[in-house]
Amino acid sequence: MAQRTVLITGATGLLGRAVVAAFHTRSGWTVKGSGYSRADGVDILKLDLESEADIAKTLDEIRPQVVVHCAAQRFPDKVDKDPEAARALNIAASKSLASATAARDIFMIYISTDYVFPGRPGDAPYEADATPGPTNLYGQTKLDGEKAVLEEYAAAGKEGLGVALRVPVLYGHAETPSESAVNVLMDSVWKAQTEGTKIKMDHWAIRYPTNTGDVGRVCHDVATKYLDSADRKHLPRTLQFSSEDRMTKYEICQHFGDIMGLSIANIEPNTEGNDPNASVQRPYDCHLSTQELKNLEIDVSTVDFVSWWRREVRAFRK
Repeated sequence: MAQRTVLITGATGLLGRAVVAAFHTRSGWTVKGSGYSRADGVDILKLDLESEADIAKTLDEIRPQVVVHCAAQRFPDKVDKDPEAARALNIAASKSLASATAARDIFMIYISTDYVFPGRPGDAPYEADATPGPTNLYGQTKLDGEKAVLEEYAAAGKEGLGVALRVPVLYGHAETPSESAVNVLMDSVWKAQTEGTKIKMDHWAIRYPTNTGDVGRVCHDVATKYLDSADRKHLPRTLQFSSEDRMTKYEICQHFGDIMGLSIANIEPNTEGNDPNASVQRPYDCHLSTQELKNLEIDVSTVDFVSWWRREVRAFRK
C-alpha cells in the first residue's frame, strides 16, 4: 500500500501528542505535526491557523491525505474569559482549514466535544444525530466549528471527506497536570494531604474520562476506513467516541486516593450542581453513544481507567 501522510494540528497538546504517537505506531504513515506557541520548526511545524496563506503553504508543502484537527481552545473558563480568541480558533480557523483541505481532496477529522449537548438528567446517552444544545460558550464554539467544517465540505461537493469526532473529557500522559481536567485532580489529592486543607469537589456532574491513546487509535482507524471506502459519501459525517467509565470528579479523586494510598478526608463532595451565578454552566451528563463507530466496525474499546493510572504512577499495590 502506498505511503500516506497525516498532518495533526495542535500536535504539542495533550490529545495532539497522542494522535501523533498513534499514527507513528502504524505502518504506512508519514506523520507531521503542527503547533504554534510550542512549535520547534523541526519535529513540530509552526502553523498559524488564523492565516489562510500559512494554511495553504503548509498543506501544499506536506501534501497530506489526512488532517486531524486537534488545535482548539478547549478550557471552558478560558473560552469565557476571551470569547473572541476562542471563536477565532475554534470556528474561524477551523472553517479556513476545512476550506483549504476540501479544495485539495484531503480527509479531515475535526475534534469536537460532548459539551455540544445540554446534558439534562435522563437525556443521555446521546446519539450522534441528537439535537445539540450547549450550556456554555465553549460547547457553542465547538458546535459552530463542526457546522463550519461540514458546510465547507458540502459546499465543495466533497461530502464524506470531512467528519466531526466528538469526545468527552480526556486524560493521558501530561506534560503538566493542568493539561487535563482529569490529571489535575491528582494534584488536588496531593494538596488534600496538607493539614487544615479543605477542598470542595464536584460530586454532581457525570463524566466519562477517556484516554488520549484510545482517541488516537480511533482517529487512525477512522481515517483508514474513510480513505479506503469507495462510497464515503454515504458514511456518517458525525462520529462519537467515549469510554463507559462513569464517574464524578469526586469519584475520580476517590480512585486516585485508592491508587496512591492517600486519604481524601479533606476533599468534600459537592452535590449542589451548578452555581446559578457562575458564567460557565456545566452539563449534568453528556454521555456519548458510540453506535456510529460500531456501525463502521471500528473498535470502541478503551483502557481501564484505574489500571492505566496504576501504570502511569507506578502504583502496583494489591
